[in-house]
Amino acid sequence: MQQDSATRAQTPPAAAPPRGGGAGSRTRDPYFDNAKYLTIVLVACGHAWEPLTYGSRTVTAVYLTVYAFHMPAFALISGYFSRGFDLGPGRLRRLLTGVAVPYIVFEVAYTLFYRWAQDDPGYPISLLDPWYVMWFLVALFIWRLTTPLWLALRHPVPIALALAVLASVSPDVGGDLALQRVLAFLPCFVLGLRLRPEHFTRLRTRRARLAALPVGAGALIAAYALAPRLDAGWFYHRGSVAGLGAPAWAGAFTTPALFLLALLLTAAFLAWVPGRQLWITALGTGTMYGYLLHGFVIKSSRFWHWYDHPWLHTPLGELAVTAGAIAMISSLCTAPVRRVFRPLVEPRMAWAFQREAKGTTKGTAEITTEDTAKDTTENSTNKAQHIKAAQNTH
Repeated sequence: MQQDSATRAQTPPAAAPPRGGGAGSRTRDPYFDNAKYLTIVLVACGHAWEPLTYGSRTVTAVYLTVYAFHMPAFALISGYFSRGFDLGPGRLRRLLTGVAVPYIVFEVAYTLFYRWAQDDPGYPISLLDPWYVMWFLVALFIWRLTTPLWLALRHPVPIALALAVLASVSPDVGGDLALQRVLAFLPCFVLGLRLRPEHFTRLRTRRARLAALPVGAGALIAAYALAPRLDAGWFYHRGSVAGLGAPAWAGAFTTPALFLLALLLTAAFLAWVPGRQLWITALGTGTMYGYLLHGFVIKSSRFWHWYDHPWLHTPLGELAVTAGAIAMISSLCTAPVRRVFRPLVEPRMAWAFQREAKGTTKGTAEITTEDTAKDTTENSTNKAQHIKAAQNTH
């Protein structure tokens, strides 16, 4: 299936940063739900800003800055909460019902929507060529299946980065299953597998937040300076570097450089994610719904030329577009929307699987596994208790 060229960026979703524990669990960490909400907001804003970048250098600078890290951040945090993934029946079942089945359902739904909106009944359905935002679910499915391999390797991050470099210099990689993107963002996922709770704890300090300020400001200034000349395609990873007009050998340098830039900006972003319970925390539990559904709104704005109104390309109009994108994605993450679309996003499918042991079935609407998140938090709690007990004995 041909990619829709009308949209300059095809980012993911949020499908999803992670949760810090099971639903209703006392050990649930609001920090990760807040991170999930803020990252899905960046996804929606990025998609909403894209038509505005053609006439505004300021919007382009913000757009480039966001695209430099928000997808790597998704991959990294998803990897962090995939550390406990194995090929056991329970986790495979949740991978199928939480990622594979929603991919099939919404890939077909998006294609049918395109046929209707564009009056193109012959537009083909192809599960091998993800349409628009659906590529991230393919990537997550592949990353999760290969997690045991990455956990077994001694130096997985350099190996994953080498694969990303090879993909960037290979023009033949990229069509089926969005393999170019799967490999390009793989190092971030694998790095997430290597992270531990203390790495995030170090970011949640006043010193880290202060250090993040010049990083963010520097990125925005650099993006503003480069905006007229920098092709945002460098951050999409939809094809090899040759497709961007660079020699193939350049991928050996640009891929590691973009990886390091993404990590720096991701750390700066995570340093400013609030760690306390806020009104956005509850919305962070429904980011999969926002991710899968917001693409219909974004595509509608392109199909029916909403951006043709000149006022939207003024500073006030750009702020209005931003506010509208935030309101739209927030509403799609709310409980009423989740209740309506739960059969599509969280299919139980008990009829398709052998019965699991009591207490093992969990919701699957998150990109990350709840049991892994809970294990991580409980391990941290046990470690703290062990240290405290040791201190009391001296």
